[in-house]
Amino acid sequence: MSYTVRSLHADEWPRAKALRLEALRDPVASIAFMETYGSAVARPDSYWQELFERRAEGASGTQQIIAAGPDGEWVGTVTVVMEESGTTDWAGLPVDRRQGHLVGVYVQPGHRGIGLTEVLFDAALEWAWAQGAERVRLLVHEDNARALRAYRKAGFVETGVTTRLGPAPDERELELAVERPDPESDL
Repeated sequence: MSYTVRSLHADEWPRAKALRLEALRDPVASIAFMETYGSAVARPDSYWQELFERRAEGASGTQQIIAAGPDGEWVGTVTVVMEESGTTDWAGLPVDRRQGHLVGVYVQPGHRGIGLTEVLFDAALEWAWAQGAERVRLLVHEDNARALRAYRKAGFVETGVTTRLGPAPDERELELAVERPDPESDL
């Protein structure tokens, strides 16, 4: 696989914005992201600059990982948000230990099914472990079968935690997680 996977640089915000807007036009965007294309495209450039500065290489609480194809085109991304023990997350769920939370997962259709999601996740996990995360989790809509398959293939397992995001009481988000590897297990 001849892809480059690395952390976002703050001055690359226009490319990161373009990739986010592309993701929001994906057919499953309505159940995959908590933002619509219309609301995102209406935001001023200052919003995007500040957002991606907080996610760029060197940031301590959040890191956005990007994947560039052989021609340099950005074709995938994932963001890791660190959550601290004793707090509640953005969905109101209690956080009982330091953990990473993967959000904004997107791979262009022409680059899916070749292992790129796993490579992006490996980079995200490496960053989260370096930040002291005890586990890394994500939430996925129960009807997003494509994402569920990709996340399971990458080693994430359902924890049994579910939450409702949005107004529909019969729709659920499932939590999947991977535990930090035990360094002693390699001995």
